[in-house]
Amino acid sequence: MQLKHSPLDAAHRALGAKMVPFGGWDMPLSYEHGTIAEHTRCRAASVMFDVSHLGTVLVSGPDAFAQLQLAFTNDLRRIGPGRAQYTHLLDPDDASVIDDIIVWWLDETTFQVMPNASNTDRVEAALSRTGADLTAIDTTATRAVIAVQGPTTRQVLAGFFPAAAEVDRFTVQQLRWNGDPCVVAGTGYTGEDGVEIAIASEHAPAMWDALLAAGASPAGLGARDTLRLEAGFPLHGHELGPGITSLQAGLGWVVGWDKGPFQGRDALVREKTGGVARRLRGLVTEGRRPPRAEQQVLVDGVVVGVVTSGNFSPVLQQGIALALCDPTISIGAEVDIDVRGSLIPARVVKLPFVTRS
Repeated sequence: MQLKHSPLDAAHRALGAKMVPFGGWDMPLSYEHGTIAEHTRCRAASVMFDVSHLGTVLVSGPDAFAQLQLAFTNDLRRIGPGRAQYTHLLDPDDASVIDDIIVWWLDETTFQVMPNASNTDRVEAALSRTGADLTAIDTTATRAVIAVQGPTTRQVLAGFFPAAAEVDRFTVQQLRWNGDPCVVAGTGYTGEDGVEIAIASEHAPAMWDALLAAGASPAGLGARDTLRLEAGFPLHGHELGPGITSLQAGLGWVVGWDKGPFQGRDALVREKTGGVARRLRGLVTEGRRPPRAEQQVLVDGVVVGVVTSGNFSPVLQQGIALALCDPTISIGAEVDIDVRGSLIPARVVKLPFVTRS
């Protein structure tokens, strides 16, 4: 398969990035100083990630609001124009999470729906119902998205793009930088403060260079993954996906139960009534050896779950993992993780592993 390339591809290569295939794109895994250094920089200062591999579907028209309500789990009535919302697209038969999505609500009838890139077609299909007065256009190829994250991000932005520095958490603003339109949202995937900037492809390299000059350091997908894991955020294909529902992932708060019908609601109600068969938990090991996905979780030699994501935590200096476990496994429980034939003791903890600095 031919890999897609970000508008910032040349910038990554000029910085010596290690490039890897990811979701059909050729993306930077890390730069000169490596994943742990990039992770630490995000927790202490400010880094920037190229997340142009995420999809963007521009949805507009008189029926846009109603169609989003029918397609996704969350209730847009909880927010309004100029806000962002996290939501799920469910399989109508078993309520599995087809995708987790951020919706940027630009104005009364215009939304940017941001799925994982590999699921963009499914999102478009869910919105394309017969008779609806709206358009849903995949604009992924026309823009770049740069996530600027970390406790000093707003100071970095204030020096060259002060309007972006004022965009609060989960708010969305349509702005101009150097006369060029862009959308800035107070969203991210690290557990730190920050923003995401969507800007036309031809202007993205100049934005990247301005961020570098202002003090943001480049970071790759390796650090993005360890940061989201410390924050306890799910990753599609690991904590969400076929056979995994919003309730099993501990994300019932993304469901607008009283908003009316939405795709997958009936199946999700059945699960809510009958109780979940498993529940996502956080595990912390006693040592530095990192758990990995697909490893079994045991209690007294009996398998009670499976690791969905695991790694070494640069902040905690020990192994951490997310795991789907029997619902009887509660916070504080002592378990073992089968790491290549060795049983590594672990404890079930409340998420997130690391809170915002």
